[in-house]
Amino acid sequence: MKHEINPKETNRAFAFEMWMSAPMPMVTLVKTMNVSHLLRLIKKQNIKFNTLMCWCIGKTASETKELHLLPENGKLYQYDQIAINVVVRNCKGGINSCDIPFTTDIQQFNRDYQQLTTKVAEKCQSSILDGYMIVGTSAMIQTELDCIVNQYTDKFLNPMVMWGKYRKCWFKTTLPVSFQFHHVQMDGGDAARFLEALQQTIYAL
Repeated sequence: MKHEINPKETNRAFAFEMWMSAPMPMVTLVKTMNVSHLLRLIKKQNIKFNTLMCWCIGKTASETKELHLLPENGKLYQYDQIAINVVVRNCKGGINSCDIPFTTDIQQFNRDYQQLTTKVAEKCQSSILDGYMIVGTSAMIQTELDCIVNQYTDKFLNPMVMWGKYRKCWFKTTLPVSFQFHHVQMDGGDAARFLEALQQTIYAL
């Protein structure tokens, strides 16, 4: 569910006034994550790496108050549910979008992830959830990437977490993660804390 809130009654009042009508209000931060723990869990949990990443993002986002807010059409809305969006390669070679509701039950999230993405791939039809705060993701695992800056479009102001192929070293595996967000939604310091919290979620999983 979502409901409209008065920006002046929140700590985003100044940001709303400054950035709501800005032609380019999106900001991108990049942090290199230690994802060694996720690789160890792939076989133990029988869950794919990208699914584990998406769960960690959903878990961290659900505990980040700023990521329950989103500016839309000159208004500010608050959401009480989080979903993760993934890009799916369909059976015709194109791509579709798939929203997966977040749940703290990682096995249930994995089942939903597999079921929904398989359906989208087979039917070549995007699956969209209404009333959820959507955190977008995009995994370009064909190559190692240092940074990703997404296109800006007023049709999608939601935060995006993006990554490429992880990097195996002798003692750890790392992954540069790009995080794009709307400046009305959060400030740079808030975004930095989100990325640090994401790293802690990965460690704790």
